[in-house]
Amino acid sequence: MKKGSIKNNRINGEVLRALTEIISEEVKDPDVDPLLTVTRVEVTPDLQYCKCGVSSLGTGEELERSVEGLMRAKGFIRTELAHRVNLRKTPEITFYADRSMEYAIEMSKKIDELLKGAGYEESETEV
Repeated sequence: MKKGSIKNNRINGEVLRALTEIISEEVKDPDVDPLLTVTRVEVTPDLQYCKCGVSSLGTGEELERSVEGLMRAKGFIRTELAHRVNLRKTPEITFYADRSMEYAIEMSKKIDELLKGAGYEESETEV
């Protein structure tokens, strides 16, 4: 199976759905933010490894604590994943903090500042 193939994309989607359910419903670690969101899952074509990006509305420090909590619970999460998704092998999971939303918000603010500095008014775009 090739990376980016239809089958690989389907597996990524199923694993993402299952990990979202497991983390939100089953993980009881107090360090894991209850509003944690699984943003991205990449399963290797040989099903050996899975990189899972998570994001939160909290601060960067809270997100790091949540990732540490998930890493402590990854054995449980992997076992639950094996029960929910029928794969030949259950991949080894690595969690990382996905800061793409923070970056997008920061860039949006910078663009707004530039537009205000250039004299652009929001009312000009209204119909």
